Formats: sequence, structure tokens, C-alpha cells
Amino acid sequence: MPEKPGGTEITELAALKALAQPRRQQILQHLTLHGPATSAILARALGLNTGATSYHLRELARYGFVDDTVPQAPGGGRARWWRAVPGDRRFPPPSRRTPGMRLVMDELNRHAYAADLALFERLQRESGGGGGGGAAGDGAGPDEWADAHAYSRGSLRLTLPELQQFFEEYIALMNRYKRPEGETPPGARTVHTRLLAFPGPGEDATDPREPRGARTDDNGRETDAS
Repeated sequence: MPEKPGGTEITELAALKALAQPRRQQILQHLTLHGPATSAILARALGLNTGATSYHLRELARYGFVDDTVPQAPGGGRARWWRAVPGDRRFPPPSRRTPGMRLVMDELNRHAYAADLALFERLQRESGGGGGGGAAGDGAGPDEWADAHAYSRGSLRLTLPELQQFFEEYIALMNRYKRPEGETPPGARTVHTRLLAFPGPGEDATDPREPRGARTDDNGRETDAS
């Protein structure tokens, strides 16, 4: 089902704290990358004990970030399987954050940005043949998906309402490509997307040597920034 416009804003400080905990962010990333897992699988992957992963999973489930799902292995027995709950979750804008929220959001963002960069660099190495060859790790050379890594840096001249509209259109584009797990075609992979769109300094602080109009991004593609 498509995500409703505007997403769901997380305003409860306890929920933000639950999400900001570094181990819980690792658990969510693992579930997103690799799909459902038990606390034992997560413990082995993250170097924790099952008691710790079970506790963190319960805390994440308390606020709806994970929930249990059907066993993913034949004869799953009594093992409880967990999945990351997808959703368009949003945080209060800085102007509406309490001092406590600001501290938690700073911590959450610090860990999230570092994890994103580490993941990006690792996947680049793996798919680019720098450390493990092809997708199967057989030394056959770069993974063909390496050519599809989409990366762009550019700039636009926008008003505040246009920037807000830009973000909503990005979310709508993401939702357009979402589909149920059962409808995923053969050969599809999980593709990780991250968007950073932030205003530069005020107009009076703009470098006068920087030309206005179209600018070129780091991949040599022309970006309309007029």
C-alpha cells in the first residue's frame, strides 16, 4: 500500500531514544540489508549475545520499528523471526524540537551518517572488485551492478516552498517503485537510497566568483540550477 502523503512524524522522546541507540541502528540496518532474522542470527552477525539482541528487538518493537514475522527457514521451531517495518517516518523540524530532542537527534544523525558512509564504501569495494571479485566472490572481476551505482552532486536555486515540494516529490518517487516482497521480479536487489538536500548560506554570503545558472556535478553531468 502506498505511503500516505506527509509520512508519520515521530514526536515521542522515548521513541527517538529507542531509535538512536547505536546497537538498535545496527539491528535495523541488518534487517533491512539481509531481511528477517532471529535474535541468534543477529547476535552472531553483530558480535552480541542473544540476550542483548532480544532486548533491543523488544525495545524497537515497542515503538513499531520492527515486528515479528513468519519463520524464514523450514522447521523454524520456536525461534522468533523479526523484520524491519518499512515506513515514511519523519522527525520534528529543528524549530519544534525540545532541548532533549535536539540532543537525541544529534546522536541519531551522527551514528546514522557514519553507518551510511561505511555501508556505501563497503558495497563499493565489494561490487567494484576491490576486495572480493564478482558478486559470488569468485574473483571474476567487478560486479555488473557496479556500473549502476548512481551518485550525483549538484545544486539548485530554490525557494523554501520549492525545496519542500522537491522533498515530497522525492518521497513520492520512492513510493512509486515500492512493491510487496511477493511481487519482486527475479534478479532484483535491494537498492539503498539516501537524500541530503540542504540550503547553502544566505544570498549575501554567496561567493561572487561562483557563476549563476547551470552547474556541473562531480560526474560531469549538467545540472540545471538556474
